[in-house]
Amino acid sequence: MSVPLAIVGCGKVGRLVEQLAPEYGFAVRAKFNSANIASLSPQSLAGARVAIEFSTPLAAPPNLQNLAALGVNTVCGTTGWLAMLPDVRAAIASAGTALVYGANFSIGANLFAQAVASAAATFAKHPEYEAWCWEIHHSAKKDAPSGTLNSLAQQIRDSGYARTLTLSSNRAGAHPGTHEIGFDSAADTITLRHTARSREGFALGALRAAQWIAGKEGAYEFRDILGELN
Repeated sequence: MSVPLAIVGCGKVGRLVEQLAPEYGFAVRAKFNSANIASLSPQSLAGARVAIEFSTPLAAPPNLQNLAALGVNTVCGTTGWLAMLPDVRAAIASAGTALVYGANFSIGANLFAQAVASAAATFAKHPEYEAWCWEIHHSAKKDAPSGTLNSLAQQIRDSGYARTLTLSSNRAGAHPGTHEIGFDSAADTITLRHTARSREGFALGALRAAQWIAGKEGAYEFRDILGELN
């Protein structure tokens, strides 16, 4: 039996989620965007108790708080809103619902981040290497640097790399996303790169997180539950 699902944010990733949802045991019962999000209610949700949210940085926090108040467990792939995470966490805790959020819902991008963290811990021991972080995304992406690049930089720092870390971003065309981490010395350069071929990876990761979130309570970062996904 299919699980009723709501989609909040009907952009490119939201449309992919709708297209792929049946393969993951979901039936899309409700869709919301900026034009109709004010109508969010038990009636308009049409029985959906799980939602996938890909909207905008300003819209995401109130969306997540309202969904929690309605008893809906939510997967959020919107970036650029984490300054409001404490307020969203409080709403989740008060409602007894669950949230999975992340800078990037691509499985490959998260495995890439693990490889970057491991490399950074090694390069931290060799002071002759300086590091940089670079990305390119489509021109419509709102935040720069992206949540993914900021997250990669934080993981590098958390791995013990304490030297200067330069971040740079480009926005052009329809590029779904490339992230590159480099370590450079007078003798050589080492680079690690992840390139998304399409947005399908983001949709697939979100749907797998939506399967996982059933029956859960609390707020979880996607990278922390990666090993528990089916």
